[in-house]
Amino acid sequence: MSGTSISTIAYYLALIGGILMIVLGLLGLIVDFGGFLFRWGFGFAYGSIVTLVMGIIAVIGARSVNTLVWAIVLIVVGLVGGGLGGLLVVLGGVFGLITILSKKT
Repeated sequence: MSGTSISTIAYYLALIGGILMIVLGLLGLIVDFGGFLFRWGFGFAYGSIVTLVMGIIAVIGARSVNTLVWAIVLIVVGLVGGGLGGLLVVLGGVFGLITILSKKT
């Protein structure tokens, strides 16, 4: 791992976190709507939908983690999405931000 750069690590962290958020969001939707459709399952599904949408945004933005705007967007997406996937996306965004700021100086 000594040959990989910080920007590559940031890309992989954001990508894996985004995929994890998508999987957990879909799993949450299946559990919410599968067993509790007629027992007020709609109220709990919003968190899964937010996690799913944030995961899709994270996967799309993972390729552009080396730009300032997308690094900040990934940090916000990770904070909003939450969970383990959100933590990985935040770390990817922070590593991307470190890469950007180290190139500017």
